[in-house]
Amino acid sequence: MESAEQEEERVKGGAEVAKQAAAGLALFAAAEAEAIEVDKDAAQKFKDETDVKIKALEAEAEALTGKDNKKARTEKSKEASALSKTPEYIDATRILKDQEPKNGNFVKSKAAPKAAAKAAAAPADEPAAAADDKKSGKDKPKKAAQAAGISPAERKELESLKDDIIKKKKELKEGGMSGGQINKDESIVAMVARMNELKEKENPGCLEAAKSEKKESGKKGKKLSAEQEALVGNLEQEIEEYRQKLAGPEFKYSKKEINADPDMQDMVKRLADMKK
Repeated sequence: MESAEQEEERVKGGAEVAKQAAAGLALFAAAEAEAIEVDKDAAQKFKDETDVKIKALEAEAEALTGKDNKKARTEKSKEASALSKTPEYIDATRILKDQEPKNGNFVKSKAAPKAAAKAAAAPADEPAAAADDKKSGKDKPKKAAQAAGISPAERKELESLKDDIIKKKKELKEGGMSGGQINKDESIVAMVARMNELKEKENPGCLEAAKSEKKESGKKGKKLSAEQEALVGNLEQEIEEYRQKLAGPEFKYSKKEINADPDMQDMVKRLADMKK
């Protein structure tokens, strides 16, 4: 239990903290009020002189009567109106209404006491703590982003595997193997397994999502969700990229050979199932 002396010290400490906070707020309010010092006399002088010019132009416009002077009269009126819309005139008018000049004219001095006032109102150790929080807040997402996905080396390996699989299938096909035999070849199976492993690491859950999508696609008439539509789009893009590789100068597949390729047939079938 707290003794009478301890309780008294605690109350005094709380009062001192409240006193310091109040002093800091007062300092901030005073600094805010004194942040801008305007030259009201200069603003008044400018507005008076401009008003004289505006009235003179308006008088000239009124004197230009008749149809023949319509153009000149319009020009004078526009000139008078333009004088009342300049940043200087607007600021002068605002200052005379005890408002802050939004364009920065007729200002004697500009202070920036806000930061100092806030620092005075806060305990001395708060800026350092805020800086630490800010730093940690920046570093953590950055580290998380770096940890996500695959490394540049793995990205290079993934792209290389895609090409190696195509080349190997071409060799096996030229050796007389059927599509089913090619897909069961040990080297093809190993490369595909590694490729899927990297794909899963790059985009966790993508393989399972593809399997689920294939299963769901068997239900005809079901409306595709946004996620399913995205998977369809990704597969369409993958098919097109694969088609271009096969037809390119490296492999030179004919249209018939592309359509007969086992992987192409599998992807086309999956796409058709997704769209059912």
